[in-house]
Amino acid sequence: MMHPLFMKRGKSRAINAENPTGEKGRGGMAASCLGKSRKGSPCLKDIAPGTEVTLADIRGAGMISHIWMTVDQKTSDAEPFVLRDLVLKFYWDGETEASVEAPLGDFFCCGFGQECFVNSACIVVAPLRGFNSYFPMPFGKSARVVLVNEHPNTIPAFFYQIDYILYDEMPGDIEYFHARWNRQPITEKGKDYVILDGVRGCGRYVGTYLALSVLERYWWGEGEVKFYIDGDREYPTICGTGMEDYFGGSWSFAAHIGGKMREQCYNTPYLGYPFYSRHDQAVVNPYHNDDCPPMRGFYRWHMCDPIFFDEELAVTVQQIGVSYGGLFERQDDLASVAYWYQREPHQPFPAMAGREERRPR
Repeated sequence: MMHPLFMKRGKSRAINAENPTGEKGRGGMAASCLGKSRKGSPCLKDIAPGTEVTLADIRGAGMISHIWMTVDQKTSDAEPFVLRDLVLKFYWDGETEASVEAPLGDFFCCGFGQECFVNSACIVVAPLRGFNSYFPMPFGKSARVVLVNEHPNTIPAFFYQIDYILYDEMPGDIEYFHARWNRQPITEKGKDYVILDGVRGCGRYVGTYLALSVLERYWWGEGEVKFYIDGDREYPTICGTGMEDYFGGSWSFAAHIGGKMREQCYNTPYLGYPFYSRHDQAVVNPYHNDDCPPMRGFYRWHMCDPIFFDEELAVTVQQIGVSYGGLFERQDDLASVAYWYQREPHQPFPAMAGREERRPR
């Protein structure tokens, strides 16, 4: 679906390591062994532990239209690197509180520390660790994109490109892009997991990514997704019929494969259950074994069916399963990213969990 701002002409720009300021006529100027302007600076190198790197600092009115990133997962020693060790933060119009704060992997629908393959309208993850976002991200005065390395070792190489459009001005009532990560390593029995809470203002909810590590037996997907809109307290205005239903599937995604009942994975433009193996695309993941709980990731984009709110919004999901004895309350490991647009200012986010608390099981 074409965003309305794309109907308006502007000035196309891009920021990457070859042109870190995005200035007109100044791309690809660095020299390599092949000479000047011959792939001299394709990436950021040697990002030290604890370093916060500004990937883009854009001045003026405009809109980020596409982001591409990839990272070298090799580090200088044996400490394993996972995609939750890098954190993305986006700031609009000079704000001091980030409007986007999420681990890099989870933001791009890869919630367990390694890449999966995502083919959707808003997020695409292509082989090998090619992370793409197509969320339109408008700004009125400035945009700043920051990467934080919270891994104990140096990241040897980080490649990226941020494509954007500059305009003379933006409407005064624009809604800014937001995204927030959350995790509960063991959910509370009978208490809904919070995908998003504390949103105040006027806006629209546009997407959910959910990373589930199941900790109990039997089917896990009966929990209903709830949207509490503009004053809802005890009961929500919108309540779905089940977790797999919310992500567009049904009947536990089931199919007989290799003599066993297995869950089928899928990628569609607005909802999906991405797979982790490029060779066996019908299996949930290739590393399901006794040492690692079954891991499942899901996305649902509300770009065509946004959830509008005028004053406040909260989003939750129940942890309910079903066994031969019927429905039961579950406890699992849930992480999520909520994606929404709203007018600024926004409420500050709670402090995000540290690196060790973010690590997948």
